[in-house]
Amino acid sequence: MATLATNIFLPSLPTIAADLHVSSAVVTSTITVFLGIVAVGQLIVGPLSDRFGRRIPILVGLCIFVVGTIWCALASDLSSLLVARSIQASGACTATVLSRAIARDLFDGQALAKVMALITVATAAAPGFSPLVGSALDHFLGWRSEFVFVGIFAFCALLAYATLIGETNWSADGSVNPLAVGSSYLGLIRDARFVVPARTGSLMMAGLFAVFSGTPRVLLEHFGFSPVALGLLFAGVVFLVFGASMLAPRLSAWLGLYRATLVGLGSTVIGAIALLLAALIAKDSFLPFLFAAAIFVVGVGIVSPLSSAAALSPFGNKAGVAAALFGFTQMAGAACGALLAAVVSSDPALGLAIVLALASPLAMILHGRGGRLSGFCDEPIRRGRAIDR
Repeated sequence: MATLATNIFLPSLPTIAADLHVSSAVVTSTITVFLGIVAVGQLIVGPLSDRFGRRIPILVGLCIFVVGTIWCALASDLSSLLVARSIQASGACTATVLSRAIARDLFDGQALAKVMALITVATAAAPGFSPLVGSALDHFLGWRSEFVFVGIFAFCALLAYATLIGETNWSADGSVNPLAVGSSYLGLIRDARFVVPARTGSLMMAGLFAVFSGTPRVLLEHFGFSPVALGLLFAGVVFLVFGASMLAPRLSAWLGLYRATLVGLGSTVIGAIALLLAALIAKDSFLPFLFAAAIFVVGVGIVSPLSSAAALSPFGNKAGVAAALFGFTQMAGAACGALLAAVVSSDPALGLAIVLALASPLAMILHGRGGRLSGFCDEPIRRGRAIDR
């Protein structure tokens, strides 16, 4: 829901900016605001789901999401659009955090790593294919139809979830006392088993959403791509992430979680450095930009499911809180990455490259130092299976 709602209107950024009489860079603030609220909202939803179960929060959240999406379609100025995106984000945060919590309810060990890989693929499919859908809707019906489509999609998801999915947190007995919730979060922050992979995932999301927010500006404004061509290119991202995410559990079983994550981080560092060189030396060439970005995305596809599984696997008794804090770190990183890519340089390609060149090496250095302290550096994710309820 969150990635679909954000990426479907990326090809329409110039059109929205012209219609609302603002710059395309200012319109990207709707992405930053959305991601920031999704990040904070997860910290509230996670403990609630540990106390009251997963089903009710998801259904309420999807209803709020639909209301906010309809408001987006009717927005007449930037202020109204920002308010609508805030409401939309308040609902989207439930699906974002509880998808991981439900996975942790049902799976463990190597099975959890595989499920997280599938969640990563699904999360990548939305930003991969939605720009193509969005560009077609923008071309034939205008940018507001993109939000109509998202609203219909969310309503169908709401009906499907209400009809087909049962409660997965049968032993919901967590506390919603602010002191108890704060204590749970503090315990996770002090636990290297959680902090190390969460920090890695956050830096990867900073780079990935810098790509999602910055690449449309580069391709549309600098290389003169049409919205349809942009959509087709983003669709190719899905296949890159799919292949990398399916490779991730195999790498973790073969090399161990620590080394497999290093392989993915190495790919992101190579891609980031190559993109920075392309932005500085070959700024008018499209292929160097494309190949460098592809190398980075492959690395994220490997690192993301492994960091998710590593952060949640030890905390099955408080999956909602762990998933909430992990989701918060990822969305906070994503919001920072999208914001920095827009403001760090007037050249969108250079701004994007700088963000990646900072985030990727930092993630690799911190993982290399902290991974050995967290206790999983020499161990693959233990084999697991679906938990029989």
